[in-house]
Amino acid sequence: MTVQDTKLQTLADELRAHTGRFTDKQFDWKAFPSNVGFDELSRAQMRYIGAGGSPKVGDNTTLKPDNFTLSLIYKEPGKYAACHSHEIEESFLIIDGALIVGWEKDGDVVEVNLGPKDMILNVREIGHGFRVDGVEPVMMSISVDVGKPLPPVYHYHPKEHPPELARAFGAQPGRTQVFDRTSSHPLQQLIAKYVVRHSELKTHWDDAGFSRKIYCGPGGVEVDTCRKEMLGIPSRVGVKPFSRDVEDAFLVLEGSLTVGWEENGEKVEIELGPRDLVKTPAGRKHWFRNNGAGHATVWYIVGSGSPELVKFEAA
Repeated sequence: MTVQDTKLQTLADELRAHTGRFTDKQFDWKAFPSNVGFDELSRAQMRYIGAGGSPKVGDNTTLKPDNFTLSLIYKEPGKYAACHSHEIEESFLIIDGALIVGWEKDGDVVEVNLGPKDMILNVREIGHGFRVDGVEPVMMSISVDVGKPLPPVYHYHPKEHPPELARAFGAQPGRTQVFDRTSSHPLQQLIAKYVVRHSELKTHWDDAGFSRKIYCGPGGVEVDTCRKEMLGIPSRVGVKPFSRDVEDAFLVLEGSLTVGWEENGEKVEIELGPRDLVKTPAGRKHWFRNNGAGHATVWYIVGSGSPELVKFEAA
């Protein structure tokens, strides 16, 4: 049971119950039982919405998932995640550091290096793993595009395969390719559709005064699950209340953001700092505003892949 399952007396209490504070959480180094006994696989997870790819249950600090999960993953240099696949899409958004992500098919592996604010959407049933080859740790946000994903299916795990093969995501010597958008190789062409470079994305300026970079959804990677965008919100810019027929979530990456809720004429607000999150349920009127002196960068997830129907109005 999560806090959101209990009856809350006030709208302010409800908003707080749908807020995940970075400073109130702890990283879990035992979130993935398949890593136990394999130091090279170690990583830590901080859960915000649902459990993500972890089988952990009973965590009352995480928010109840609907159409997606969201967590932070911390990975140290030299460590990797074994090649596995899911029944649903899973996105990696890099926050700090550089991450190698490898996709495997029929013994071939394509590896792509992702930097801060780059993203990859790992598609259904394709084997993928990741590795930190750089000199600094990686912090990333992982979202699985279903509320309760099935356990991952491992393809090349050091428990069952030689360590050097597992670390290479299943590629034999000479079968690893560096990511190349111009390549005619089928796996290169496939992964190229799902790698998003922040620097290559068009910046859309909304009439309400903030910028949007579309990662997933119409105008970005084609999906039928969840839209994902990065919002750039200048100081003193905000929008009027709006609502959706699905949930959405704001994860602050830089700066600060005030999020407000409205019900029956009552209005309440909460301010978020870096790595704080608010998830708003379907049907709830809500808004956002940057009260800070500096620019705010916000990762925004909507629980539907349908085109945007909300027309934001400047507050």
